[in-house]
This record gives sequence, C-alpha cells and structure tokens, in this order.
Amino acid sequence: MDKNIMNIPAEKFQFSNRNDLHHDKKFDTKPVSYFQGAWRRFCKNKGALVGGIVILFLVLFAIIAPAFTPFTPEYYDMVYAYVTPKSDFFVNSGLDFWDGCREKETGYLGYLKDLAIAQETGKDVIKNGEYTVSEDGSIYSYRYNTYYGVGFGKYKTISKEEFEDIQRYQNETGRQVLYPVVSKLGERDQWHTKNQEDANIWYKVKNVKKATFEPVLDDDGNLIPNYWKYDAASPSGLLAEYNSLRIEGADGIKETVVDADGNETEMTYYYAYGIKNAGGIEVRAEYYEYYTYQHSQVLKDGIGEPDFLFGTTQTGKDIFACLAFGARFSFIFATVVAISNFIVGVIWGSISGYYGGKIDLAMERFAEILGSVPSMIVITLLKYHMGASSQVLVLFIAFFITGWIGMAGRTRMQFYRFKNQEYVLAARTLGASDARIMFKHIFPNGLGTIVTAFALVIPGMIYSETSLSYLGIINLEAGMITSVGTLINAGQQSIVANAGYVALFPCLFLVLLMLSFNLFGNGLRDAFNPSLRGSEE
Repeated sequence: MDKNIMNIPAEKFQFSNRNDLHHDKKFDTKPVSYFQGAWRRFCKNKGALVGGIVILFLVLFAIIAPAFTPFTPEYYDMVYAYVTPKSDFFVNSGLDFWDGCREKETGYLGYLKDLAIAQETGKDVIKNGEYTVSEDGSIYSYRYNTYYGVGFGKYKTISKEEFEDIQRYQNETGRQVLYPVVSKLGERDQWHTKNQEDANIWYKVKNVKKATFEPVLDDDGNLIPNYWKYDAASPSGLLAEYNSLRIEGADGIKETVVDADGNETEMTYYYAYGIKNAGGIEVRAEYYEYYTYQHSQVLKDGIGEPDFLFGTTQTGKDIFACLAFGARFSFIFATVVAISNFIVGVIWGSISGYYGGKIDLAMERFAEILGSVPSMIVITLLKYHMGASSQVLVLFIAFFITGWIGMAGRTRMQFYRFKNQEYVLAARTLGASDARIMFKHIFPNGLGTIVTAFALVIPGMIYSETSLSYLGIINLEAGMITSVGTLINAGQQSIVANAGYVALFPCLFLVLLMLSFNLFGNGLRDAFNPSLRGSEE
C-alpha cells in the first residue's frame, strides 16, 4: 500500500451526492447498417453518381424505347436506305438540323431532277426551295430531303383491286398516291434504256436517246408535263375506268384544237393514271404516300408516315429500333451471364481460398488450364459443333465456360486475406460452421472488391458480345434480336456513303456504357470497402 494514502487529511474525504454521479449517456443517433453506410459513401462520390444516372438512363432506354417505336429489327425497306435522322421538333422549328435532310451538291441536271419531283408532288424536296450556285454555275448546293427525294422510283404493277382501294383511300384522305403515267408505251420504248422504267421522269426532254434526259423548260422556267392524255369523248380502251384523283381537276383539261381549215374545236382531255398490262395495272406511285397507304391501310402494323428518329442503315433498317432492341438484348444477356459467373465463381473461389492446401492447389490448376484456352477457339469449336443451335446459346456457353474464373480468383484472394483474422478465429472457437464463417463473416468483408468486379463484368460482357458481332464471328440478326456491334459494323460501311450517323448512335451508346460503368464500379468499390465505414471523407 502506498504510504502517501495514509497521509491524506480526513477532511478530504466527503460523501458524494447522487447528482454528482456520472453515467454513460445513450447515443441520440440512429444505428447505421452496413448497406446504409455504403449508400452514404457512394452518394459522396459525384462521378459514381453521374455514372449511375447514365446507366439508369441507358437501361430505361433499353426497356422502354422498344415500346415507343412501331419498327422492329425485322423491319427493312430498301427504298428508304440511308435516310437521315428526322425529329418533328426540329422540322417544326425550321432549323437545319435533324430535319431528315442532308447537304447535297450536284450539277444542273441533278438539280432539275429534284426540282421535278418537288414541282409534281408539291413536297419540299429542296428545303424551302433554297439553293446556291457556284461561281462557274456547275455546282448546285441545297438541303435535300431524303424522305421526299425518293420520288416515284420505278413503275409499279398492281392489281385492279389494289388500284380501286387506292382510289378509295385517295378520295377519303385527299392524299394523292398515284400520278399520271407518262406518254404512250411507243414513246417510252424510244427512251434511253436506263430511263424506260424511271417513274420520276414525267416531263418533256430534249433528246429521248440520251441517258441525261435533259428537261425542256417553258418561258417561266418550269418543266413541261409529258403525261399520257386521252380524249374524253373517245377514251383509250379500259383506261377510263382506272382514273383516280386528277391533277387536271374533275373537269379535265380544256384545249382549243385548230384543224387544217382553221376551224376551232374545244376538246377535253384527261390524264391516264394506269396502263393495263398482263400482270395488272402499271402505275406511277409516289413512294412516300404509297408507303403510308401500305402500312396504314394494308399492313396495319402501326406504322404511319416514314419517320426515322435516328435514320436508317444501308438496308433500310430503323436505327432507333435496332439500337433499342440491341441494347435490351445486351443488358439482359450480360446480366444473365454475369449472375451465372458470379454464383459459380464465388462458390468456387470461396472453397478454394478457405480450405487452401491440396484442395486449393487442385482447383487452381483446373481453373488455370481452363482459362488458358483462348476464347476464340472456344467460340469456333462451339459454332462448329452447334451450328444448328441458336447463336445466343453458343455465345452464352462460350462466355460461361471461362467467365467465372476471374470472379473465382478475386473471391479466393479475399478469403486468403481475411480467413486468419481474429474475428474468424473467434467465430471458429465459438463453434461456427465452415459455411457460416465463409459466407457470414469472410464474404461480407470482401464484398467491396467482389461487387466491383461483378459490376464491371456486365459492360465487359456487352463489349465482348459487341466485338464478336461487329467482326461477324457471331451473327445475332435473327427475329427480334439484334446487336449493337452489328449496327457499328453497318456504320463503318456507311461512312463512305456520307452516312456517319449510322455508326454515331451505337458508338455513342457503347462509349457512354463503358465510361459510366467504370465510374459506377469505382464508386461501388469505395462504398463497400469496410475500411471506409464511418469515415467522413
């Protein structure tokens, strides 16, 4: 005993009051769970938040966008190949952007051909009729409407029933589909070979033998029609019963004819809208209106006027629909593969890392042997032996065979890191089973690295699938399935055709996906790292 204690004066000893006693106070704050703390740390990472928002937007696009377009990956229309993106908002705003037009430079005859379609149909083929001419007068530049500029294409033969149904449609809607045919068959036979079936030529030309078909202009600079007209008093054969909406009006064309004696006679003419042949009736159908008629009246597939938000590919596929369906497939496929690899990889890595020794040695050697086989060889062998099977199944098996090895390696590393910690020894001392120690104590502490790896597996799978379809190794063009890689491949081929937008949208999707997932994965790593729990950084 310390002798100094005995020397303390008695007056120093006093009885304490109850109010002088101090006890531990109850915390006023609420307890924070592991996942609540992780969410708070994640929200402090602005880059990860932005990445998560972008991922959410891309996922919603993949889920919702297919429901907002009448087009599907199966749809195609070669006539409307390489039409440019079109948005009604920009069309109505009058801006020279996203309006379905592109800059076009052509010669005088090319300009006249576009002007001819605009003059006959009344559609804005040359936007606002505005154009510029080079100093030497050889180059005409203007914004060319890729939707209206298709014009009539070639002469089309349809049945009498369809012809009559188009008449009904025209009378009900006031939208003209069929236009007068050109001259008589005998005169068309004299036309240059390349132009005999060209339904865009409705005007008089200077020389029918030349391929250029240079138009004849009147005094006002307008093209002169070369329609096949007939006398109302003596209609030519069966043409009279095949007449539809008339450009000349219901009363026909009034012309004064002077005979050799100088006598004047007023004649009424009508234009012929169809020529009867062995296959039915040959007509000139403006494709924009014929397209609308076909989809709204015949097919009734929900498609109205041709309107492609992201434009079309070289085969006339709608890029918006292909990208939406392709993104949805990529997300679903990558998520399924990632979950499968996650489950197998975590179980394999947990057993290998926890037990160690000969078990770990055998399991690691097996994984190394399997992982040393190049994935390209795996895919090639699977395609060879499963040629009749679905390409999606081949791709899934190829990714699954070796895809779990990386996840198993990360899980094994985390188990080696934590399995000798004090809390594991305490749990084992208290009689906890191996399964409880593995998945209740060790696994949650390694969850940060494992979850980060899982998050990055999804974009990795999408990138691999995109690369394989881009290279043509895997063909996913079947039914309602398509791939972003297939679109990028089409876009590469379209660059030479001055249609870079074909590659722009799928490439933009892939870039945003990879960048946002990397930011998101880094945020998850920091959020689920237990060493940061409770930190204020």
